[in-house]
Amino acid sequence: MPLPTDDLGWVTHLASRHDRELPQLQELNALYEGSAPLHYIHPEILREVGERLQAVSLGWPMLAVDPLEERLDVLGFRYPEDDDEPDPDTPADELASATADKNLQRVWQDNDLDEEAQLGRLDALVMRRSYIAVGTNEDDDDTPLVTVESPLEMYADIDPRTRAPRAALRRWVEDPDSLIRLPQEYATLYMPNHTVWFDRGPQGWREIGRDVHNVGEVLVTPLTNRGRLADRYGKSELTIPLLTLSHAANKLASDMMVAAEFHAIPLRALFGIGEDDLVDDKGQKQSALQVIMGKLLTLEGGGEDTDGGGIKAHEFAASSLANFHQSLTQLAKHATALVGLPPTAFGVVTDTPASAEAWRAAEARLIKRAERKTVPFSGSYKRVNRHVRRLQDGDWDPATKRLETIWRDPSTPTRAQAADAVRKVFGGDEPIITKRQAREDLGYSQGQIRRMQAEDAAEADRDPVREIINLGMGGQSAPVEPPAPPAPVPAPAPQPEPAGVG
Repeated sequence: MPLPTDDLGWVTHLASRHDRELPQLQELNALYEGSAPLHYIHPEILREVGERLQAVSLGWPMLAVDPLEERLDVLGFRYPEDDDEPDPDTPADELASATADKNLQRVWQDNDLDEEAQLGRLDALVMRRSYIAVGTNEDDDDTPLVTVESPLEMYADIDPRTRAPRAALRRWVEDPDSLIRLPQEYATLYMPNHTVWFDRGPQGWREIGRDVHNVGEVLVTPLTNRGRLADRYGKSELTIPLLTLSHAANKLASDMMVAAEFHAIPLRALFGIGEDDLVDDKGQKQSALQVIMGKLLTLEGGGEDTDGGGIKAHEFAASSLANFHQSLTQLAKHATALVGLPPTAFGVVTDTPASAEAWRAAEARLIKRAERKTVPFSGSYKRVNRHVRRLQDGDWDPATKRLETIWRDPSTPTRAQAADAVRKVFGGDEPIITKRQAREDLGYSQGQIRRMQAEDAAEADRDPVREIINLGMGGQSAPVEPPAPPAPVPAPAPQPEPAGVG
């Protein structure tokens, strides 16, 4: 099928492809939220119990995603040459790029991406991907507008040759306050050299605005989760094996609640009553299952030893629910193994590790999964920042191709363990890392590190004896020479003894 040649053709093409994918994305979102329908239950039971049976959701999809997302925190951006001493003959434009991480961090915070990017990573883990769009800001030319978009509203067509979007479309609906007006539909089409805004009326989509930026690239970047060589659109963390185990666990939990309904009050039986005798207070006939749900079991033919005209009452003792607990425990062990979580993550297995080392070993695979996620996500953030600099400067900055994303350590060491590890590589006469790197390893943000460096410089200015030398070795202060000992005072010359009085 040939690609569209005009803007409206692209809107129709992208909307059609997005509509085909929306049911799957909505199902994944419902599974994460715990609002998906109950599986593995017979339709006859659903018809009989009606609204009395409420599905129990154990929230395993949420527990499979949240611990991974909680370990993905962006601290800032930097160029590889940031920590190098700049050459005095370096041109001014290259010197400016060496400090561009402060500018990118400012744009990041001005667009509230500390919060929005976290939501984007969560949607990417749940629904395969999310998107980050960059656009011009009519209120501030130095701060491009950067927004994080949901895959429920946006779709980007990926070029199989360049692996980059060749067009993207975002559609959304705004509900008016008045009940008389109909909801308004809007769309934004992102093309390599322009962005177009549409609204939808009786005649279809109508252009209402256009921004011609001539960047040459679509200013939309997918934040793709689990991309493959043959599938650049990503996969959800909620895989089919995990979902089947989750559905089975929800079914068992629901069955356990139904069983608890019967066992909370012992079941009573009446021998000598048939189904024709089962009526409610209005005289309407009831089924056997409806009577059972009312804690009463009836059986015809009570025998000669029955009392009260052939009717005999009996009470059954409640049975244990341990079989449900054991089944849920086995399912939880399989599910946590699939997602690389400790066996205790789903709250069913309670055998906690015996020591901190054992706990860290149990989290080893989860930590490695988080580290692997930072690689493709860093590539997406690098492309976003390239677009930001392009809109700021009016030209491409080659240095942005080497941009690095600084992530918080995804492991969970204690403060004492982290400080001890940093001290081993930073302390001593020949430290392996610089002071700035040591502070990054301890998890301080770039703003905190810059404030610490300013305080270090101010402290050095206040002490005239010390001065900072060898910044490459971490900004260590020069050893202070001990003061010279005072010159010895010569001993007084001996005086002659006075002559005795005779």
